[in-house]
Amino acid sequence: MPGQVSIQVDQVERLLQEAGTDWDRRGHRIAVLAEAAAPSGVSRTWRLRAPRGGDPLVFEAWVELVRGRHAGRMEDAAAAAGHCHRAAEVLPDDPTPWVALLGILRLIRAPSRELFTVWHEVTSRDPWNREAHLQMLRYLSPEECGSRSSQLDFVHAVRAGVPSAAPATGVELTALVDEHARTLARGGVEGLLVRRQWSTHRAAGALDAALAGWLVPGRLAYAGARADLNLLAYALVQAGRVRESGTVFELIGDTVTPWPWSLDGEPLRQFGYWQSKALA
Repeated sequence: MPGQVSIQVDQVERLLQEAGTDWDRRGHRIAVLAEAAAPSGVSRTWRLRAPRGGDPLVFEAWVELVRGRHAGRMEDAAAAAGHCHRAAEVLPDDPTPWVALLGILRLIRAPSRELFTVWHEVTSRDPWNREAHLQMLRYLSPEECGSRSSQLDFVHAVRAGVPSAAPATGVELTALVDEHARTLARGGVEGLLVRRQWSTHRAAGALDAALAGWLVPGRLAYAGARADLNLLAYALVQAGRVRESGTVFELIGDTVTPWPWSLDGEPLRQFGYWQSKALA
């Protein structure tokens, strides 16, 4: 339906324009909208309508990245990367084209020197960009192109400098939940005793710090805050600290993110079960 696609293009364009130079809000909107637009022809229609526009270029690159994640491979990584470079020329102050390129390079398992070059482009424009930090965290994991030690080094470097309410504040907790998921996947005795990981000094300290710094209403004002609160609630219940998670569930409200609840089953069911336990 060409008319409907045109309307959708207008809606995407308006939402991105409204975000202005709030890079955190803009990046979050592009990521969410690209996920929704991936099955459709919205991104291509927009780019053909405005082939030199920075927003259409970066949006199509992000849509191709989403499709690549779902398929496990990029259909044309070079073309998507080209969109990112052209968008960066049109939007020189915007970190978003570089964040999209970082995701593309991660997906194709590019050499680390290429990723770190792009990483510096992002952080020179937006030092605590949430999506970029999560991309680097996963790229440096043992499942991808790094190791446990390289991932820990990255986490320690972030923790040493990140402001308590910055968009990248959830990096350490994300790494801990990734480690939890890794242990569950291995199964056996380790999988059965996975809760012990949450009693280590490092894990307990990260949970304590999040509880102390994240729960002031309005403190976490960045676009991905609800996702990080879901992460904290999940980590607390896995650590056996269900009673302490009550305030976190109250702040989350009904905004449930599939991950990390999907690690244990159907996300809404898992969230609802633990929410009822925490608020009983």
